[in-house]
Amino acid sequence: MNQVLRKHADQIISEAIAAVQPDAAVERALKNMDFPGRVLLVAAGKAAWQMAKAASDCLGSRIENGVVVTKYDHVKGPIANFACFEAGHPVPDENSFKGTQAALDLVSGLTEKDTVLFLLSGGGSALFEKPLVAPEELQDVTGQLLACGADIVEINTIRKRLSQVKGGRFAQLCWPAHVEAVVLSDILGDPLDMIASGPACPDTATAEDAWRIQKKYNLKMSEAAMKLLDVETPKSLDNVHTQINGSVRELCAAAGKTCLALGYDPILLTDQLCCQAREAGSFLASILKTHASDGKPLAFIAGGETVVKLTGHGLGGRNQEIALAAAADISGMKNAAVFSVGSDGTDGPTDAAGGYVDGDTCAELKAQGISIDAVLQDNDAYHALEKTGGLIMTGPTGTNVNDVAVALLK
Repeated sequence: MNQVLRKHADQIISEAIAAVQPDAAVERALKNMDFPGRVLLVAAGKAAWQMAKAASDCLGSRIENGVVVTKYDHVKGPIANFACFEAGHPVPDENSFKGTQAALDLVSGLTEKDTVLFLLSGGGSALFEKPLVAPEELQDVTGQLLACGADIVEINTIRKRLSQVKGGRFAQLCWPAHVEAVVLSDILGDPLDMIASGPACPDTATAEDAWRIQKKYNLKMSEAAMKLLDVETPKSLDNVHTQINGSVRELCAAAGKTCLALGYDPILLTDQLCCQAREAGSFLASILKTHASDGKPLAFIAGGETVVKLTGHGLGGRNQEIALAAAADISGMKNAAVFSVGSDGTDGPTDAAGGYVDGDTCAELKAQGISIDAVLQDNDAYHALEKTGGLIMTGPTGTNVNDVAVALLK
């Protein structure tokens, strides 16, 4: 492993994630808010605890009570007057349903003078859920969508139809209270109705869209679930005001700033990356080979969210697959590295945030009798990267604004 490049990668990751912590975003949003009556807080998503803590620090006892629903191991301590729940992601579980029910109990019986401060971040689709079908079927349909390579918009379009809180329905349940929503975006282009499946946003997707996705992936669903695809979600809401604070654009900009400080010329390729993870890794490697003879340090940055099509039964995530897919193509390059990381600190069902490879990785794996092609076919990037020291471990970061991948030429 190239220790200099790895050290630079770790610094870029650390400083980029630090720059998109939600605390400042929540504080900025609250400065312009007026709360005439009671204030109740509901926070959902991977960054829910961090956002709720920032709101509590800003408003103190002005918030009467709160409910926080976040991912396992993401609660960092108690928050006064708030009930904190940890739940399943990317597939909802019983704790998702319990936490969401607690939130619904909190916002029942409000008046038009009351305000629900709704703090939303990515991951909320699984964490904030009260299903209209049997929980087992919701979990099964979610699993089918994840396994077939459906993108996040397609996944959320289906999940909205099967939920009592998605697609604007949570805001309806808060009525007549006013909902002030502060959102961290984890979806390309920041479509409000798709971030965490838009619990407090009018839904732009239609029943026709839902049926198209069902047929595209041949989803196995019960007759009751099929009927729900025809039920339209709210197309307008008059009790909601929303602010988006934080997105993948800021993550990419922060990565570029650190790259520049380290002596690289940063080049933003896109903040809309959306393709198969393996294809993204191969593409980044190709860029490095094209510019290998330029004779100057370069950093190519791509933000977004790729997808993984499951073909095996191994352990890994999209960021780990991006890195490993690049390894063979940059094999032998002494000055090249590719790394990719999820800003929330978790990549797929693993404890890693992402993966790092350089020109030595392929040879290191071959020496251990490991074929990169075979590993990718089995979706087992985690164990391969573990053997080369290529796992990126950050732990839960408290934020969630998509992923960033960087290809370095030193």
